[in-house]
Amino acid sequence: MLRPISTIGSYVLLMRRVFTRPQKGRLFWQALLFEIDQLGVDSVGIVAFISTFMGAVVAIQTAYNIDNPFIPMSMVGWTTRQSIILEFSPTVISLILAGKVGSRIASQIGTMRVTEQIDALEIMGVNSANYLILPKVVASVLINPVLIVFSMWLGIIGGWGAMLFSKLVSTHDYIHGIQIDFQAYIIFYALTKTIFFAFIISTVSGYFGYQTQGGALEVGQASTKAVVVSSIVVILFNLVLTQLLLG
Repeated sequence: MLRPISTIGSYVLLMRRVFTRPQKGRLFWQALLFEIDQLGVDSVGIVAFISTFMGAVVAIQTAYNIDNPFIPMSMVGWTTRQSIILEFSPTVISLILAGKVGSRIASQIGTMRVTEQIDALEIMGVNSANYLILPKVVASVLINPVLIVFSMWLGIIGGWGAMLFSKLVSTHDYIHGIQIDFQAYIIFYALTKTIFFAFIISTVSGYFGYQTQGGALEVGQASTKAVVVSSIVVILFNLVLTQLLLG
């Protein structure tokens, strides 16, 4: 019982060190641009691939399960839009990013810890937590919503492509379904969740990397813990945020 409480307390104390004003603004902006490239741009490929095919799968499954002649085929477009925007893009893609981005953050910082690079920064008077973790957190919070919007668009396009090639639903019906009862609030809901998830993934991964002790084996263990814990916390916060924003 005490270990989770101790871990949370240690996490909070570390975040107090992380969220301070950077000692050198120019170095912070350079690090931020680098992290946006590493954490965001490098993730575009996997986000595009998964979003396109999942959109296609959702559309095909919906089309095959509509066996009532009184249900219009435009519901395929509506269901695909709702599924992609409300849950798939913000939550599932965030879980995938927890694996890709989270493990990278934890392993990078963990390697610096076990090779005593962090100790060297501390000796030079640098706030190592702020210097190493803050650019990653800010980069994730800025770039993840962009990736999620990109995922939404590709998921809907993937569903349209599947309908076009399978001829299960006409383009007119699919597009009409996308437009049915559209509310901009669902985009706000999805992006709000995304920002929370990005913060969770980057800070939890940074924490486990920063607390690494030992050698290469412990770096791997810290990376695994970062992915598992951040994924669990994302799922828990998904429930809480859904209740708060849609309840």
